[in-house]
Amino acid sequence: MKPINIGLLGIGTVGSGTFAVLKRNREEIARRAGREIVIKIIADRDLEKARCLAGDGIVVTDNVYEVIEHPDIDIVVELIGGLTIARELILKAIAQGKHVVTANKALLASYGTEIFAAAHEKGVMVAFEAAVAGGIPIIKALREGLTANRLEWIAGIINGTANFILSEMREKGLPFETVLDQAKQLGYAEADPAYDIEGIDAAHKITIMAAIAFGIPVQFDKAYIEGITKLTREDIRYAEELGYRIKLLGITKRVSSGIELRVHPTLIPVRRLIANVEGVMNAIVVKGDAVGTTLYYGAGAGAEPTASSVIADLVDVTRMHTADPMHRVPSLSFQPDLLSDTPVISMDEVETSYYLRMHAVDQSGVLADITRILANFDISINAMIQKEPDEHEDKASIIILTHLTIEKNINAAIAKIEALPVIMGQVIRIRIEELNNK
Repeated sequence: MKPINIGLLGIGTVGSGTFAVLKRNREEIARRAGREIVIKIIADRDLEKARCLAGDGIVVTDNVYEVIEHPDIDIVVELIGGLTIARELILKAIAQGKHVVTANKALLASYGTEIFAAAHEKGVMVAFEAAVAGGIPIIKALREGLTANRLEWIAGIINGTANFILSEMREKGLPFETVLDQAKQLGYAEADPAYDIEGIDAAHKITIMAAIAFGIPVQFDKAYIEGITKLTREDIRYAEELGYRIKLLGITKRVSSGIELRVHPTLIPVRRLIANVEGVMNAIVVKGDAVGTTLYYGAGAGAEPTASSVIADLVDVTRMHTADPMHRVPSLSFQPDLLSDTPVISMDEVETSYYLRMHAVDQSGVLADITRILANFDISINAMIQKEPDEHEDKASIIILTHLTIEKNINAAIAKIEALPVIMGQVIRIRIEELNNK
C-alpha cells in the first residue's frame, strides 16, 4: 500500500524527537497504521541541522511554503509554535486538502474555532494530542474513551515547570526566585518563563480540554489566570501542616450557571493522588457521571514523550484519512453543528473553599472582628489557626480555612478585613479544591 507522506515544519526539540521515534519504531508503527508513514520533506531555518538529521532521501528546505504546496504531502506536521505564521500555514494546508497534526496549544486555544471550522468545511482532520500534557493521551481519552459520560469536571497539573518549582519549594524550603533559577539551569524553564509561572501555558491547555469535555467553542479569552509568583514558603509550609499541598491547577467544571474555566494555585488534600505528583510530571483528573474519577499521569513535555503523541496522531490520521468525514471522530468530540453556547462564567461567580492568611496585631478582639466580617458575607469557617508572634514581635499570623463560598463574597470580605486597623498588609488568599468523587 502507498505510504503516507509527511511534511514536517520545524525540527526543534519535538520535531527531532518525532523524527527519531518514527525512524526507530518504523515497522511497529506501520503495522499499527496499516501502511508506512514516511517523512518526505522537512522545513527549518537551520538547514545544516535539518540536513544532518534527515540524511539521504528527505528533502530539506528553509521555505515552509514548499512543504504546504508539495503535491505528494498527505499530512503537514506543524511544530513551529507561535500564533502568526503557524496559523497561516495550518489554514493554507487545510485549504489545499492536507490533514494537519500540531502541538501548538497557544494557537488552538486562541484560534481553534476558526481552524476546526475550516478543516470541517474542507473535510480534513486536525489532530492535536501533543498540544496538551505532552505524552499523556488525555485528548484521546476525552474525545473517545469517555464519550459515554457526561463529563463534570477536569483538574490538572499541566505545566511541569510550575510543578517543579512548587515541589522544590516544599521539599527544600527554598524561596521562589532560587528555585526558578534552578529550573532555568536545568532546562525546565525558558529564559523568559512567564508563560509557565504566570499560568498562561496551563490556561491554553485547560481551554482546549474544556472545549472537548463540554462541547463548547475554545475561549481562551474567558479563562481566569493566576500564576505562582506570589506564593511563599510560609504558605506552602502552613498548607502542609493543615494536610494540603499547593499545586498550580487548570480547572474546568460544569455548574448550573455555565462552565468554569480557571488556572490558579490550589490547596489539594495530601490524600489525593494528584497532590503527590512531583517534579516536572503532569497529572489530570477527569470526573464523569458514569465512570467516576479517572487519573492520567505521565511526562508533560520532552522530545520523545511529546513525539509519542504526535505520532499517535499520525497513526490516527493514516487510519482514517480515506474515511467519510462524517464518520471520523470530531475535532472537539461533539459534532461541529451541535456545539453548545453554554457560557463560561466569570471568576466572581465561582464557588469554592479558601485558605486565608493574614498578619494581625497581637491583641484581644482581633479574631472576633475577622469572624464577624466573614459572617456578614455568609462565609463559614472550617478551621482557624493562630500562630503566636516570635519574641520581640507584636504581630501574629492567622490562618483560616473556609467552607464553600462565592468568589465575589470572599473578595468583599477580604477588602473589609484589610481595612481593619489591626491587620498588617494584605490578606493572602489561595483556593481549595477537594477533588473528591462528588
